[in-house]
Amino acid sequence: MKKKITISVFGLLLTLFVFSTPPLDEGKALFTSRCASCHNVNKIVVGPALAGVSERRTEDWIIHFVHSSQSVIKGGDQKAIELYEKFNKVPMPDHLDLSAESIKDILAYIKSESKAPSSAVSFRPGKLHPSYTPLSGDSWAFFTAYVSLVILMAGAMVALVKVKEIQRQRNAEQ
Repeated sequence: MKKKITISVFGLLLTLFVFSTPPLDEGKALFTSRCASCHNVNKIVVGPALAGVSERRTEDWIIHFVHSSQSVIKGGDQKAIELYEKFNKVPMPDHLDLSAESIKDILAYIKSESKAPSSAVSFRPGKLHPSYTPLSGDSWAFFTAYVSLVILMAGAMVALVKVKEIQRQRNAEQ
């Protein structure tokens, strides 16, 4: 009996793992919360458009600049000074709390969101099929129904185990 319960619980957990939503892309979350107020991937906003930044600058330069843009500027880096001058001497806030890995995640997200060449037909499936809407974290109705179904199934399994225990107790008393 314990083996059946263990297998059932393992199966339930496996189902939850397989059908659970994938974790939110860390780079996208960081970009949205930290960068999007001043930057866009493909358009100039308060700061420069970030598409292709990995080709224009080294990863180390970007990490140092994100951590403290003013120290890079005061250090005499000509490219940093040009950016500072070009964007009306608006300093980029320091992000000392971001790790190098977090900044690399942001760079990976920027690279994935950069405009594709016109020959890349499959880059944006929504443009080929305007009605295409992939499942996302905003699909609350789906996730609510899914979680409710899982809870219902878990409750049914617990109830079946209790019923079986009661049956065994009655058989043992007779």
